[in-house]
Amino acid sequence: MGTSTRRSRRMMALTAVAALATGLLAGCSSDSNSGSSNDSGGNSKGKTTLTIGTFGVFGYKQAGLYDEYMKLHPDITIKENVTTRTDVYWPKVLTRLQAGSGTDDVQAIEVGNITEAVQTQAAKFVDLGKEVDKSQWLDWKNAQATTKDGKLIGLGTDIGPMAICYRKDLFQKAGLPTDRTKLAAMWKGDWAKYVDVGKQYMKKAPSGTKFVDSASSVYNAALGGASERYYDKSNDSVVWDKSDGVKKAWDVAMQVATSNMSAKLKQFDKPWDQGYANGSFATVACPAWMIGYIEQKSGDSGKGNWDVAAAPTASNWGGSFLGVPTAGKHQKEAIALAKWLTAPAQQAKVFAKQASFPSTPSAYANLQPAADTTAYFSNAPLTQIFADSAKTIPSQYFGIKDQPINTAITDVGILQVEQKGKTPDQGWSAAKNEIKDVLGQ
Repeated sequence: MGTSTRRSRRMMALTAVAALATGLLAGCSSDSNSGSSNDSGGNSKGKTTLTIGTFGVFGYKQAGLYDEYMKLHPDITIKENVTTRTDVYWPKVLTRLQAGSGTDDVQAIEVGNITEAVQTQAAKFVDLGKEVDKSQWLDWKNAQATTKDGKLIGLGTDIGPMAICYRKDLFQKAGLPTDRTKLAAMWKGDWAKYVDVGKQYMKKAPSGTKFVDSASSVYNAALGGASERYYDKSNDSVVWDKSDGVKKAWDVAMQVATSNMSAKLKQFDKPWDQGYANGSFATVACPAWMIGYIEQKSGDSGKGNWDVAAAPTASNWGGSFLGVPTAGKHQKEAIALAKWLTAPAQQAKVFAKQASFPSTPSAYANLQPAADTTAYFSNAPLTQIFADSAKTIPSQYFGIKDQPINTAITDVGILQVEQKGKTPDQGWSAAKNEIKDVLGQ
């Protein structure tokens, strides 16, 4: 969302390629919130149709949860409206919240937008803290969705502990180790060491391949392990241009952007999806929720070629919430659906399908990814890798404009360097100008 008409136009231009689909990742609808899946009967006589708005791939459809819920509740039909990118999805949600109409019955909120929702839109969401046992969720997850006066506007879905997903077939051709433990040791403790492995890869890179999908991928992963992002927690002031975490993440991203190791792809655009299918890059920084996306986009040719290793540092990227707008026509039914979808048992089922890591600790002891998922990723110990990362992720504070500031850096600043040949200083200046626009300065 922008703070000016110019910002809105620019952001829409930046995301024109993005199609509206599902939650934090992947989908395949158009830019018009088309309902994907599970609208079995629409407004059938005697049934209540509940709409759920998501972005990327939340995994509810894939794990069969909508079908399961409708079987348990024959009077309910679920229709999912999906959007690929959060920077397209969230402005539309804000517009509808402010209008008091057009919202979905259940509305997903990405972690980068949760502070804005808490601070400016709380009155437009049902207080779900009165409906659930809050101890089911991680304390820090609940805190992100809680207002100063104690209102809980969203129930936690997943969190995004980080790993490195890599093509071991391409590593072998490049003369590099393929063992996940050896690779993790090579880049342990520093994302700059990961870049050093990239330099080695490029010396003997298989024809037509690059080491990493994008510099923005590396930036987001490195920033996810920093204790400070774009805001000062003590006074909620914007400190993005002084943040040590931003500076370190930017510097490592610039090493990638100014080298030959990046495929220079914009994440979640169609060429990026095609890069998975074509095997055109060897690694990607992958939070747990990306496992299902990689499996979906790489297809049969990727099975057994992908593997997963621990990331250089513990890091979190992403994670979401489900809220119930007060403008919804079916609040009681929507609350019940949101509670059920985010309960530990259902979070475990989504993990089993696509490794989206739960925000409900009681689910951790018995987490088991699906056999076909572990086979796809060379039998990597997905639960252990992501759980080890989750245990040591630093607590991060997200400010009200966190998501659009991040988008300005990745989709303007970094892309200026990576795709248009600008210098790092020029890319930083471009991001700075965009952020001024975001902040209305």
